[in-house]
Amino acid sequence: MPKLSADRYFSPDPAQRSLARDLYAQVADLPLICPHGHVDPRLFADPDYKFGSPTELLIIPDHYIFRMLYSQGISLESLGVPKVSGEPSETDHRKIWQTFADHFYLFRGTPTGCWLNHEFQTVFQLENKLTSDNAQQIYDQIDGQLQSEEFQPRRLHERFNIEVLCTTDMATDTLEHHQTIRDSGWSSPILPTFRPDDVVLIDQPGWLQKIERLGELTGESIISYASYLKAIENRREFFRSMGAKATDHAAVNAYTGKLSDSAADAIFQRALQGKMNDDDAQIFRGHMLIELARMSTEDGLVMQLHVGSDRNHNGNVFDVFGLDKGCDIPLATEFTRSIRPLLNEFGSDPRLSLILFTLDESTYARELAPLVGHYPSLKLGPPWWFHDSLHGMRRYFDQVMETAGIYNTAGFNDDTRAYPSIPARHDVWRRASADWVASLLVRGMIDDQDAQAMMRALAYDLAKQAYNLD
Repeated sequence: MPKLSADRYFSPDPAQRSLARDLYAQVADLPLICPHGHVDPRLFADPDYKFGSPTELLIIPDHYIFRMLYSQGISLESLGVPKVSGEPSETDHRKIWQTFADHFYLFRGTPTGCWLNHEFQTVFQLENKLTSDNAQQIYDQIDGQLQSEEFQPRRLHERFNIEVLCTTDMATDTLEHHQTIRDSGWSSPILPTFRPDDVVLIDQPGWLQKIERLGELTGESIISYASYLKAIENRREFFRSMGAKATDHAAVNAYTGKLSDSAADAIFQRALQGKMNDDDAQIFRGHMLIELARMSTEDGLVMQLHVGSDRNHNGNVFDVFGLDKGCDIPLATEFTRSIRPLLNEFGSDPRLSLILFTLDESTYARELAPLVGHYPSLKLGPPWWFHDSLHGMRRYFDQVMETAGIYNTAGFNDDTRAYPSIPARHDVWRRASADWVASLLVRGMIDDQDAQAMMRALAYDLAKQAYNLD
C-alpha cells in the first residue's frame, strides 16, 4: 500500500506547502477534543469490551459506507444492516467484507476513502491496499487485532490521545453506561449530551410513548405544557449531574417563534390527543427552541442546533431498516429571518452559547458568518455531514472566516459513530487548517506569531472553549 503522503491535503504551491507542513507539525500531537459525536458509550462501560468482527466494527454500523454501496445497487440486507422487523439480513461477515472489498474503489477521492485509508494504515498497520483478491487475508489481520487487548476501546482511547469525548443521548436515556463508566473509576471523561428531539418533535413516531417515559423518569405527571417544561428542566439537571456540557437539537429548518403559554399548551394538548393540525409541529418546535435557549441561559448548557437535513428521505429504507441509514439529504435553508425571534430574546445574553450547524453552504457567507460575527451568543460549528471533507473545509474557511473570524467559530468536532475514524477526521481538519493559515501567511495577511496562535486555536482551543471543557 502506498504510504500516506506526509504532505497530504496541502497546497501544491511549494511556499504554501512548506509553511503548512511546519504549522501542522506544531499541532499534530495535541490531544483530540471530541465535544460532539455519536460513539456508543457502552464501548467504554465494559473495560474488556471487544468490537466483534471487522464487519461489525467498520461496515454494518457506518452509514457513510453502506450509503455509497447502496447507491450502486447493493442491498442493505446483503451488508448485514438489521431490519426493524427482526427478519434476518446477511449474517456471513466474511461475505459482507468481500462485497465491501469488491467495491472499495467506489470510495476513491471521497472523505470516507481518506478516513478508511488512514485507519487501515495508522490504526490497523496494514501494508497492502484492500482489494478483492486480498480481502480475506486483510479480514484476518484486522480480526486478529480486534481480539487483542490493545484494541479494546479504552486502550484505543488512550492511543488516540483523546482528552474528552462527548456522546449524544436522548432525553429519555437512563445514562446507565455513563454511570457504569463513572463507577469504574476510569479517569478519561466520557460525557453525555442532552438531545431532547424525542420529546420535542411532536410529529415523530412514538412521541407519546416518549412523553410517558419522560414522566416516569422525572416523576412528573405530564398532562400540560407547564408540567412538560418542568420535566424537561428536571431531565437537563440530571444530565448536568452526569457531566453534560451541551445540548443538541435537530431541525429541518431554522424557524423560531414565541408562543404564549396558553397557545403552547393548546398545541401540546392536541399532540397528546393525536389531533394536531398541519402547522402544529413546526410552530411548537420553533417555540421550544426559544424555550430551550432560555433553559440554557439558566443552567449553562451549551446549545447546538443542526439545521437543514431532510432525514430518512428514502421512505422504503426507513420502513424496513429504521432511522439513520444514510438517507439524509440537505435542504435549502434560511437563517436570517427564521432565527431572529430567538436572537431577539437571547442573542445578546452572555449566558447563552448557541452553536449553529448547516447543510446549506450557500448560507455561510450570506447569513451565518454575518450572524455569528454580530451576536455574542452565536458561534458557527464546523462543516457538517456532507461537508466534513477537505474541500468542504476549504469552502468553509473561504466563505466564513473573513466576516466572522476564527474566534466566532467552534473549532472542530468529528460528529461520528465510527470510533476508529476519529483520529483520521481530526487529521484532515488540522491539515486543512494548516494549509488555509499558511495561505494567509504566504500572502502577508498575518505574521508567524498570528499563524501559530491560529493553528492552536483551530486544532484545540476553540472546541474546548466553545463547549466549556476547560
